[in-house]
Amino acid sequence: MLRGRSLSVTSLSGLPQWEVEELPVEDLLLFEVAWEVTNKVGGIYTVIQTKARTTADEWGDNYFLIGPYFEHNMKTQVEQCEPLNDAVKRAVDAMNKHGCQVHFGRWLIEGSPYVVLFDIGYSAWNLDRWKGDLWEACHVGIPYHDREANDMLIFGSLTAWFLKEVTDHAEGKHVIAQFHEWQAGTGLVLSRARKLPIATIFTTHATLLGRYLCAANIDFYNHLDKFNIDKEAGERQIYHRYCMERAAVHCAHVFTTVSEITAIEAEHMLRRKPDVVTPNGLNVKKFSAVHEFQNLHAMYKARIQDFVRGHFYGHLDFDLEKTLFFFIAGRYEFSNKGADIFLESLSRLNFLLRMHKSDVTVVVFFIMPAQTNNFNVETLKGQAVRKQLWDTAHSVKEKFGKKLYDALLRGEIPDMNNILDRDDLTIMKRAIFSTQRQSLPPVTTHNMIDDSTDPILSTIRRIGLFNGRTDRVKVILHPEFLSSTSPLLPMDYEEFVRGCHLGVFPSYYEPWGYTPAECTVMGIPSVTTNLSGFGCFMQEHVADPTAYGIYIVDRRFRSPDDSCNQLTQFLYGFCKQSRRQRIIQRNRTERLSDLLDWRYLGRYYQHARHLTLSRAFPDKFYMEPTSPPSTEGFKYPRPSSVPPSPSGSQASSPQSSDVEDEDEDERYDEEEEAERDRLNIKSPFPLGHVPDGKKKLHGEYKN
Repeated sequence: MLRGRSLSVTSLSGLPQWEVEELPVEDLLLFEVAWEVTNKVGGIYTVIQTKARTTADEWGDNYFLIGPYFEHNMKTQVEQCEPLNDAVKRAVDAMNKHGCQVHFGRWLIEGSPYVVLFDIGYSAWNLDRWKGDLWEACHVGIPYHDREANDMLIFGSLTAWFLKEVTDHAEGKHVIAQFHEWQAGTGLVLSRARKLPIATIFTTHATLLGRYLCAANIDFYNHLDKFNIDKEAGERQIYHRYCMERAAVHCAHVFTTVSEITAIEAEHMLRRKPDVVTPNGLNVKKFSAVHEFQNLHAMYKARIQDFVRGHFYGHLDFDLEKTLFFFIAGRYEFSNKGADIFLESLSRLNFLLRMHKSDVTVVVFFIMPAQTNNFNVETLKGQAVRKQLWDTAHSVKEKFGKKLYDALLRGEIPDMNNILDRDDLTIMKRAIFSTQRQSLPPVTTHNMIDDSTDPILSTIRRIGLFNGRTDRVKVILHPEFLSSTSPLLPMDYEEFVRGCHLGVFPSYYEPWGYTPAECTVMGIPSVTTNLSGFGCFMQEHVADPTAYGIYIVDRRFRSPDDSCNQLTQFLYGFCKQSRRQRIIQRNRTERLSDLLDWRYLGRYYQHARHLTLSRAFPDKFYMEPTSPPSTEGFKYPRPSSVPPSPSGSQASSPQSSDVEDEDEDERYDEEEEAERDRLNIKSPFPLGHVPDGKKKLHGEYKN
């Protein structure tokens, strides 16, 4: 009987809480199957890419990723090579000899994992036969017009074929295969139907039907146990996809999902309770800037300020040093991502700031890709005007500096009335006139294809946030992913995030939530909800999330209006912070990074694999029965120093001064607080099962 080395994991009190077996990886082969291997579509790509380093370090040359082949991805991301593993080499050769096109190489990301890529189009001639195989396996039929589902069947069939060839030549090695999402699910179903000797894991990052129902503005979390699943899937014409997903869930030895909120959803939507919750992590080392992250914030904030100077030329009657930058980013799912509640709260925030006569201005960016006809003329003109003004000021400065230098060399104090001549004054007056504009600054940077029905623009029209002079909240919709090559806002997403003050992601449907997680590791506070996996994770592991820059909106047990009011209070409270308080909060936020590091969260996956082996090969592997491990006691403490929200210690009008009370310096000790936080993450924390008998509360209102 094969057993791995036992690793004892301790709690904060120092007492052992549970034991996890270290797998004998030299006797195993691990395959991870996903449509987003080398193929960026959404969040699964981030999961796999960031986790690759940790997994490759643990498994070495026994770790392989399986995905689709696309020529442009292969040329830019993959270095072709020959397989060193004999079983994999034989499988690739056998499939290529039988009319397939299988590519093998190293994915050029951190960890350089091996990848096996299947050319879907090259094997499409087998589609009808493989449809018959799927029908025989689970009685699921796929309509001819659903091209995506047909592609997933081809991909799954090639995966099952490949795994059969591998197991035929594995020479005593046991195979673990982890399948991500319904796109890879048919490979799992066919592998089990053909009784391949592999241990299988199915991981859902979001349920198909859950995403559709939430997008349709249905009271989802309050009626999880009341939906007629077959009827709902049929009405949305995704019944066959739902069946593919559900078949994969029930065929897997172990079923996992990424958060407890999604575990509850999956139990009702897919009729199986997840065995293990595997939270999503990040490669924190990639984002790590030690103490430089504060300097990076200042540097990239200056670049955003340059863009704002151009965008608001002629209406730049607010102080950029007292301006805060908020943003929301992600797929353009208006209600699922919380853009609806965010816009409504911005309208209320604008009222509060104007009512209190605040000198704080908030510029809000919506980075959500939509169909456009490129940049609009007014936006490009703004940046051109800004550049022209900069050039004018620079030339006058050079001329002024030379005259001043010459006068000082002669030992004279220059006559300030003569140092600028009539031509200089004319140039400056012309520059001032060039900044005049008759229209308001645009609320979008691009020409939208469907401007009249666009949800964000329609809401902006309804609430009246048109970037007027009296508005303290300004809105900019940037319907395109950020890029350093853009002529408008030449910044990569990571640079842009570092330059902002607050990320706002009040999602209604968010199985995990990488956007607030990325903010956290870069030291930028963020807003999330208790309906996102990230928000639930932080509530569990941080005693006072708000103190660490994680604002969690309650969208589960409050009405939409109450949730909107809570979000408005969070935003208003943030505006009331002084600069020093924001710096302290960013320090705390960045210290949460280790919570999201794959070096820690990878143990959840390790546990899932061991559980899979014990179920697939009970005569060779076993896992000692343990009670659901507790995470009690593993929490960042509530800071005892400067309050993150100044509502209790400051006037109702936001402060912009950097001057603080002297006693606050005594109450805040950065090194002491950081050391206390480091102690709380010294040991990897226990694994997160969905506890048996845990009360499953659903929302009382639709948000």
